[in-house]
Amino acid sequence: MREVTATILENKSIAEEIYSLTFACEEKIPVRAGQFCMIGVGAHPLRRPIAVCKAEGDRITVCYRLKGEGTRSLASDYKAGEKLSVLLPLGNGFSLKKEQKKIAVVGGGVGIFPLISAIREFSDREIYAYMGFRNKGAICMEYEMLRAKKLTVCTDDGSAGFRGTSVQALKEELFKVAPDAILACGPVPMLRALKGVVAGTGIPTYVSLEERMGCGIGACLVCTCGKADGSRARVCKDGPVFEIGEVVL
Repeated sequence: MREVTATILENKSIAEEIYSLTFACEEKIPVRAGQFCMIGVGAHPLRRPIAVCKAEGDRITVCYRLKGEGTRSLASDYKAGEKLSVLLPLGNGFSLKKEQKKIAVVGGGVGIFPLISAIREFSDREIYAYMGFRNKGAICMEYEMLRAKKLTVCTDDGSAGFRGTSVQALKEELFKVAPDAILACGPVPMLRALKGVVAGTGIPTYVSLEERMGCGIGACLVCTCGKADGSRARVCKDGPVFEIGEVVL
């Protein structure tokens, strides 16, 4: 993990309430799929945790939803050429074994963005992507998802692609695709539904949790989650990626 002063290259709207921010670091910083960064925003005391979507040399792209005062300030007040204070890379990220050749990725909402980094990193695997959005207007970064062998776009209202959630779409094809592993990120209800779908299948399933964070380095304990053995884990330091049976959803 390093603290860097990054230069904004682009900060633009790409869908309803969604922005894409690309910045350049002083040097190339290796970032694994599923890792995240903490971005300082003006006078706000706490940095904003945002998953890395793309890492290309010294250029990093993150995508974020306008949710609170901090992200709205990031969208409106930070233009190309301005500086950002960024901590990265943070978290453990996704990892796969060599024998896991066929992979299903399942995303919902802003959870699609760390999975785009997984599609890029594991491009040598056979990837089946199931990506869920609220509606047609929320769909973004589709050109990145098309790197997968097969992409299924899902919308809650059926305005584009599969009508329903990404988990429902995966369920319909699970035994046909027969993935060696599943990577997922999204809201807890989505991950809980996924846990029910994969129960008893024996398919290794790894989930990236979305939690509010204070420091991003495991010191403040704001982002702890429950584990199946009764203990607590720090999502920022011990995760954000866990085996699905390891955590309480």
